[in-house]
Amino acid sequence: MQRIFLVGFMGSGKTAMGKLLARRHGLSFIDLDSYIESKFRKTIAQIFTEAGETGFRKIEKNCLHEVAEFEDVVIATGGGAPCFYDNMDFMNQCGETIYIRLTPGHLAERLSSSRAGVRPLLKDKTGDELEQYITETLQKREPYYLRANRIIEGTDEQIERQITN
Repeated sequence: MQRIFLVGFMGSGKTAMGKLLARRHGLSFIDLDSYIESKFRKTIAQIFTEAGETGFRKIEKNCLHEVAEFEDVVIATGGGAPCFYDNMDFMNQCGETIYIRLTPGHLAERLSSSRAGVRPLLKDKTGDELEQYITETLQKREPYYLRANRIIEGTDEQIERQITN
């Protein structure tokens, strides 16, 4: 039985790498945010708006506990999931955790060119504000991320090689 949790900042590639890892090892894949959206039939942004961040984090914790019951699965968590409640300890107890580590500059580049508008915590942030927000938030979150069993970093190609080995 395998259970692998991918953690890291939003935009680090947890979903893309998770799908690749699952496919290469014959495992199922679950994106925790997609699981939440499907279960509640609302977007993460809608849940944030209606329940606030505190309400969302409670929902996220409960759903993390649900998907942690699955076997032979790769789970891509939301960027903040490891940083609330006992989520990081819980994931380490339930399976292997892998932190996909990117620099704030690389993350800002990815997020500014992606669908950043659908990410509630990035709403209305552009350019220097985006990189500043990432730097400050990453400083708070990284102590949680660094508790992962494995840390992988580098270029996209290097990360892909590391994650599938």
